Amino acid sequence: MRQTMCLPLSVRRWPWKGLTILLGLVLLLGTNARAAAQEVQVEPIKVISLNRKDPVSFEKEIYPILEDKCLSCHAGPVKSGGYDMSTYEGLMKGGKRGPAVHPGRPNDSLLVHLAGRTKQPAMPPVKKGSKDAPLTPEQLALIKLWIEQGARGPSVAIERKREFKLGRIPAAIRPIGALAISPDKSTLVASRGSEIHVYDAGSGQFIRALVNPDLKDDKGQPMNIAHLDLVQALAYSPDGRFVASGGYQEVILWDVQTGQMRQRFVGFRDRVTALDFSRDGKYLATGGGAPTEEGELRLIELAAGKIVLDKRDAHSDTIFGVRFSPDGKLLATCGADKFVKVWEVPSGKFLKSFEGHTHHVMDVGWKGDGKLLASCGADNVVKIWDYEKGEQVRTVNAHGKQATRMAFLGNGTLFVTISGEGLAKMWNIDNGGQVRSFPAGNDFLYAVAVSPDGALVAVGGQDSVIRIFNGQNAQLIKELRPPDLVASSP
Repeated sequence: MRQTMCLPLSVRRWPWKGLTILLGLVLLLGTNARAAAQEVQVEPIKVISLNRKDPVSFEKEIYPILEDKCLSCHAGPVKSGGYDMSTYEGLMKGGKRGPAVHPGRPNDSLLVHLAGRTKQPAMPPVKKGSKDAPLTPEQLALIKLWIEQGARGPSVAIERKREFKLGRIPAAIRPIGALAISPDKSTLVASRGSEIHVYDAGSGQFIRALVNPDLKDDKGQPMNIAHLDLVQALAYSPDGRFVASGGYQEVILWDVQTGQMRQRFVGFRDRVTALDFSRDGKYLATGGGAPTEEGELRLIELAAGKIVLDKRDAHSDTIFGVRFSPDGKLLATCGADKFVKVWEVPSGKFLKSFEGHTHHVMDVGWKGDGKLLASCGADNVVKIWDYEKGEQVRTVNAHGKQATRMAFLGNGTLFVTISGEGLAKMWNIDNGGQVRSFPAGNDFLYAVAVSPDGALVAVGGQDSVIRIFNGQNAQLIKELRPPDLVASSP
């Protein structure tokens, strides 16, 4: 399959990617301009007729052709000519040149002329040195027959394949994407870019890196990283034995003491951006999904090593937060669609939704008694919700920039939020009052972890520095920099 341009991470959570995306678009436009100059003249595709009277199936016969030949330029972030061919509706709507398909009139349909190479630009475009193959006469004839029969849409839902090949994240990109503190406060685990580092939480001493031995470069040499993609989610198991990490289309369960991979779960549609273990350690919840397309929610039964709940439409956009209720019977989720939702465990039955945020909801958590929920968002606020009543209790103007993550202190009423303004703040869910503030630099913060007793508060972000605070008085205890930089310093 031809591959589409894949942006490493949604700009919605990572502001520093904005420049990368802008540069990428500039390069893309430049590439398109050069490509246009390199297009060569081609012969029209041979016209043949198909001897069949049965209806042409859009989902079985037409869409696979479009997926193979067209979607790399007409879907996702790249929609050449404003034409989105990834859905039947988009295909029929057309692009900047108007409708490309006229049901019943294949000879008047622009799609037939461009794919048949009787009009310019020929599609798929032919460029010098390109290996892209044009449609075969049989494929063109099938499209013409489909249009002649009325260009009927799919009879069943179409699931588009998502097959991207990731390259290694540049070594210079090392934001702290996620943090996790062991239940006994002895160990701190942090992700930096695609690496995962394990520290002694008391001394700050670097212990080891968690490395996937199957990841090797083109020369067969070990990459010494955990995932190819940025690691945006970490979670400690309640017994302190394992850490789960989320990457692109996968979740890995690690033995923290040995550094070994114990289980690897694959088949996710896109990036896994949120993880949480149930208090009894029976389930691991995962959240993620392709931006603007879906919010994927999965529930893994760890003892059986299998996925027992798979909801790809839990939200209409990426899920950023998942959190089990204290009794483990409910699961709260939140995402870029501005909703907080609650589901029954393990059935996945939808129970309630909470609407009120005006931007992406970045994280969610439960009060210790399970009666109240708190959520934080890119609208800079924290909202408190009464679960039983299904109502908003209050809105707290928490930060000057987006609130990116939050974490509760054990089973109590206190929780910590972090933001793009380089501040962590502790709040009381009962009254919405601020308890204390933790100055954590001047850069964006993306990760927070709190020990169950609240004694340790760890935060990290864009500058790749982990700051550990005393949760009782907000005093800075330690700053942990990348282990390779520490080892190389005089």
